[in-house]
This record gives sequence, structure tokens and C-alpha cells, in this order.
Amino acid sequence: MRKGENIFKRKDGRWEARYIKGYDLSGKAKYGFCYGKTYKEAKEKVTKYKAALISGNPVSSSGSRRRFAFYCDEWLRQRKGRIKESTYIKYDTVLEKHIKPKLGGCFPLGITTGTVDDFSKELLFNDGLAVKTVHDILTLLHGILKYTALQFPGIFPTIEINYPKEVRKEMRVLSYEEQNRFAEFLLNDTDCCKFGILLMMTTGMRIGELCALKWENINLRERTIRISGSLQRLHNTEADGETKTRIVIGSPKSSTSARTIPITDYTLELCRRFEVKNAGAYVLTGNERYMEPRTLQYRIEKYTDECELNGVHAHTLRHTFATRAVEVGFEIKSLSEILGHATTTITLERYVHSSMELKRINMDKLAAAGF
Repeated sequence: MRKGENIFKRKDGRWEARYIKGYDLSGKAKYGFCYGKTYKEAKEKVTKYKAALISGNPVSSSGSRRRFAFYCDEWLRQRKGRIKESTYIKYDTVLEKHIKPKLGGCFPLGITTGTVDDFSKELLFNDGLAVKTVHDILTLLHGILKYTALQFPGIFPTIEINYPKEVRKEMRVLSYEEQNRFAEFLLNDTDCCKFGILLMMTTGMRIGELCALKWENINLRERTIRISGSLQRLHNTEADGETKTRIVIGSPKSSTSARTIPITDYTLELCRRFEVKNAGAYVLTGNERYMEPRTLQYRIEKYTDECELNGVHAHTLRHTFATRAVEVGFEIKSLSEILGHATTTITLERYVHSSMELKRINMDKLAAAGF
């Protein structure tokens, strides 16, 4: 073997040359091999293969040229079974709907910062996607590019992803008067669904968490509600699937989303009023048939329209709960855990809203202090 070349003569008389063609997710090198009758022939072949990698047109033994779509599929395949089913389905949907149609035909080494910038602009301005949606797609793309870079050690270009800046819209939060009016409406001629919506208002749980909630998750003696699942309608990735979407009931959004929420006396009385004997029954229906999120969202819109409340959806109720909690002096760490957030930063930046009533109270405090 000649020093530093990784070319040596085999026992059968042929010359063998090795080269690194990539790395797996653990960082272990994956080698390619080529052979020649002479040292010169083997060296010429390995030089050709290395040049093909650098040019972005990798040559395999079958002569194929792998495009970026191949690495997208490999990245996703290696994560199957290691991530939640709902997460896998979301990743697959983003790849098939956005990333592969626009970037899948590129040779990996031909992708640049400019390529990604153009991709981002197309999503924003041509496809009309929201800034947050584009941000999420670019985050996924970043992970795939990191994986792809491992397959081209030392030659993959440095790609800077410029995430679009999101101008946060003021989140709709119900005023005290609106909240009381809506609660009175729900309490009048209440059914299981209206009771569930009241639970959202008094606990801040997510819509998918409420749809998955069963009576076995409510402990009246301990005065707690255990959030251990989430129900979603997701894209059907099954090859022989007869429908485009399917219902998935899995674990909550994140590890911190699985939590136990203490309930107030008011909520406890509501639970006692609507409790059913079947512990396996869903809270929203009172039986073993679930109600999916889009149906619940339709109900919320219908009820709020009847109350003449505009622009209200399920997340409005979650934000309203968080705002009321802060207004009464809730400790942020406790509130963050009740909402199921990974950090208090998310709670403070996205969910804490100062109502006009609270602003007036604080301004009155300033006036009382002589300002």
C-alpha cells in the first residue's frame, strides 16, 4: 500500500483502491471500492470517483446519479421508529409537498445558500405560506442538509439558512365580559361537547388533547386531569391507504406535554355534573366514539357566532386561560407546566397577553404613586 493513498495489491493480483463516499448518522465512514489490473488503473478509477463526488454527480457501481430526493428519503427512513408516528407523518408530508418537488431534482453538491433562499421566497410569495410554516419547513430542510453533508465529507458546501422573520400578530384573547358571556352560553342547555369546551377554558389544554381525553384521565378525588394523549387527523402515508387522511391517537406534542393539571372547585363541580360511569368514554361524546379536532373547531365557531364573538377558535381559549392566570398573579413556571410548554420562554413570548383591564390597573398604580 502506498502511504496516504489507500491503494494496495490484493492476493489475487488485482489492485484495490478505497475512498470515503459518506458517513452514517453515527459518524462512521462508509467506503467505496474500485479495482484495476494495475496500480495506475486503480488510481485512475478512484480519482474519477472522487471527482464525481466533488462535482455533485456521484457515480455508483450501477452508474446512477443520486439526487437530493434520495437523501431526503434516506434521512426520513432512518428516523422511522425513532420518532412519534404523527411526527413522521408530518415530516413525510412536508417532504412530498414542498421540499422534494422543488429541490429533489438537484444534485446535493449543487445546493447553495442562494438555492435555499430562492426556495424560501417561493414558499412565501408564490405558494403563499405563512412565515411560521416556512420557518418549520426550513428547519426540517436544515436537518436533512446536515445528514447529506455527512455523505460528502470535506466537500459539501457550507449553507446558511436565512429564516424569514415573523411579525407576530396580536393573539385574540377574550375579555372578561366575553369570557363570562361565552361560559353562560355553554352552561345553558349544556351537553358533553359544551362541557369539554368549558374544560378548555378552565385548564388551557390543547384541542387535540381534549379530543383524546377520556373519563379515566379525570381523577375527581385527587382533583386532577391527566393529559396523556393527543388526537390528530394526519396525511395517510400507507401505500395501500384508501383515504388521504386518517385519525392518529398518540402521545402528546412533547415530553413536557404529558402532564397532570390540578383543577379548581368550579371545574371540579362541572366534572361531577357531567361524569359518566364508563371510564373508557371520551369526555367530548360521553361514549367510546371520539370527536375529531375539526369537528370540535366547527362547534366552537358555531357557538361563538351565536354569542356574537368574532375571530375565536380553540387556541383563543388556551391563550385566554394563560392571560387570566397571569392577571391573577400565577407563577410563570407553574403556568408553563400546566400549559405543557418545554420552557417558560414559550409561555412568556407566545401566551402571556396583557388585557386592557390589567393595563388600566397598572396605570392606576402609577397614578397612585404620583406619576
